[in-house]
Amino acid sequence: MKSVTRSLRVLEAVARHQPVTVGELTKLFGLPKSTVQRTLVTLNQAGWLRANRQDTTRWEIGARVLAVRPAALQGSSLFAAAREPMLRLRDELNETIHLSVPDALQCMVVVDRVDCAHVVRTYHAIGDTSPLHATATGRAILAHLPPADVNELVEHGLERYSDATTVDPGELRAELKRVRADGYALNRNQYRPDVCAIAAPVLDENGTPLATVAISMPDSRYDEDRLPEWGRRVADTAAEISDRRLGA
Repeated sequence: MKSVTRSLRVLEAVARHQPVTVGELTKLFGLPKSTVQRTLVTLNQAGWLRANRQDTTRWEIGARVLAVRPAALQGSSLFAAAREPMLRLRDELNETIHLSVPDALQCMVVVDRVDCAHVVRTYHAIGDTSPLHATATGRAILAHLPPADVNELVEHGLERYSDATTVDPGELRAELKRVRADGYALNRNQYRPDVCAIAAPVLDENGTPLATVAISMPDSRYDEDRLPEWGRRVADTAAEISDRRLGA
């Protein structure tokens, strides 16, 4: 129990002081550096913490933590801004709507969902993760990240999840260019079979992508002729969430 308590206290300390170094945590707790380092590595392996991408000697909370209690988001400006527009979009289209956030370049994490009324529908549990290059939510984020971040993702390799997955770096970059121009990304069976999604980014005041809102549906209900309409609806919803978050 002592080690569990220590791990939780380290997790809380990282959340308060992130990005934080091992040395800073050692001084804070008065513990041996090796003990703190071991705790950080354990929490990292379990998915709770990650190394800061700009300075890998510093530690920070990963978005995966949101899987434990997404209700904690309800006090955040993002969650508060997103809920009403998501419900409205669901009511207009009668398809499931997801809100997802990026965990650095590791994955996208579903943090909120409103379900449609169809008996046959897509399902992503809160806390589900998915790869950036193979999903509409991920590509909506990638399209607004610096080229160096896209290069970093590509260098790690693009895993194939289906015959439709984009694994060629040139094709991915061309797709991201289209996403920036259109304002939304499309995933048709590229990650999960028979699952389609149209996603748009929620941006901050500097144009940095914070999250994505997505329409998700079975492939049997996907209609290519409606894609421009769906894309416009989800892009407008994402823009509204951005404005509401900023108090516009």
